[in-house]
Amino acid sequence: MSEDRVALVVGAGPGLGAALCRRFAREGYTAVGIRRRHSDELDELCQEIAAAGGKAVGLALDARKEEEVVGLFDRVEKEIGEVEVAVFNPGANINIPIREMESRKFFKVWEMACFAGFLMGREAARRMAPRQRGTILFTGATASVRGGPGFAAFASAKHGLRALAQSMARELGPEGIHVAHVIIDGGIDGAFIRGLLGDRIEERGPDSILAPDDIAETFWSIHAQPRSAWTFEADLRPWLETW
Repeated sequence: MSEDRVALVVGAGPGLGAALCRRFAREGYTAVGIRRRHSDELDELCQEIAAAGGKAVGLALDARKEEEVVGLFDRVEKEIGEVEVAVFNPGANINIPIREMESRKFFKVWEMACFAGFLMGREAARRMAPRQRGTILFTGATASVRGGPGFAAFASAKHGLRALAQSMARELGPEGIHVAHVIIDGGIDGAFIRGLLGDRIEERGPDSILAPDDIAETFWSIHAQPRSAWTFEADLRPWLETW
């Protein structure tokens, strides 16, 4: 097995997920970016990281499938290196009024945003515990702490993910594993948010929405914290966001 240190990012989309892969790769980690389907964007991300002198691997995975998640960790640890950092970052943000919410959609959101987090967290813990080190990071949202109209499915899943992270942090901290939850309280810069807000971004200023690279910097800083001063939860928002 390679001696590479691995930063595994489940949910390596073109925004925050890609920024997380780039940030950890800059520190010498092999970034393993996971998406549900392999795509040209994932290949381009790996090529970009390689061109900058880093290492990256892109893999496809349905994070809701237990056997696939177990197989992923087995493969990465055997073929690439030890998973030192595991980040759970899939998106499942949908707005559907409660009277229009179908049970299968509610369940799918929970699978994507909560159950899959359990699977990743469990498998990461199983590998990290014998080594007495490692970091497990969960991406939260405004919905992690308060539900909004139309977000019953998303908020319930994100509340559950936060509770999962809290329980894991208390259980695994004494074993040397740092578990943290990062609440993203605001829109992340990208095509979707820019299409939604339009000219308002220019009117308010480019720093009026969360920059993926800036969020990734916080994830890195949490991982790099000394054990005498670990953060469990951080909340990030633009300077003019109301809360």
